[in-house]
Amino acid sequence: MENDQGVLVDLYVPRKCAATSRLITSKDHASVQINIVDVDSDGRALPTSTTFALCGQVRAMGEGDDSINRLATKAGLLRNVWSYQK
Repeated sequence: MENDQGVLVDLYVPRKCAATSRLITSKDHASVQINIVDVDSDGRALPTSTTFALCGQVRAMGEGDDSINRLATKAGLLRNVWSYQK
């Protein structure tokens, strides 16, 4: 919620899981948020980053690494790492 000046005044802003689009509640203590920083050609960190939030259910199923690989490939951060198999 925002006040009249446009400042965010909520104490808690819920997040969504990047892999499943589920709402990450305040009681989900197994959830993680990973920030991947962009770097320049010299390897120095830039002020921009890509953020992925994973809920505890994805991590409990052991799908966290596969989800990060899939999301990073879709975001253009990885190449030829994740492939869909039937």
